Amino acid sequence: MNATRSFLAAMVLVFAISANQASAQCSGNAGGCLTVNTASATVNALVKLGMSTTATTLSSPTADQVDIGATLADAGPSFTIKANRSWTLNIRTSNASNWTYVGSNGGTKPISDLTWSNAVAGTYVGISSTDALFLSGAAATNGTAAQAFFKTVWAAGFTQPSNAPGAYSLPVVFSLSAP
Repeated sequence: MNATRSFLAAMVLVFAISANQASAQCSGNAGGCLTVNTASATVNALVKLGMSTTATTLSSPTADQVDIGATLADAGPSFTIKANRSWTLNIRTSNASNWTYVGSNGGTKPISDLTWSNAVAGTYVGISSTDALFLSGAAATNGTAAQAFFKTVWAAGFTQPSNAPGAYSLPVVFSLSAP
């Protein structure tokens, strides 16, 4: 029984091989033969994001600025955006509600104290933990330039938890996609 099954399997294999070889063969009585092979490739939606730096040092407030409250402006990273179709660049933070604080004085600074814009004189918006549109393009690009600008809000008063001495950091996530 096993020999019969092996023999049948071998016959099916021989038939399949001969059928494949036959479909790739060509014969002609006039001394020529023509066969066609179609080569194809798929190009997916492609994006590339270049960023000038992976860290931005924000201005530290002075005693006078903390006394009255201040908003300090700083330039963030610059970008080069490349895409083979329409694209969007989003911004968010991966922190849920507060900056990461390192220190022993109980510092708590809400993420919304970091505001951002894509133009130095633009409208600034408090960063959040959900994607917000930073910039978009309606067509393919070989290198659209962009820049992030930040303003950090420092509350008035030396007793504010957001003004406690220590180191504050906030990861800012930029994501480029070609939807």
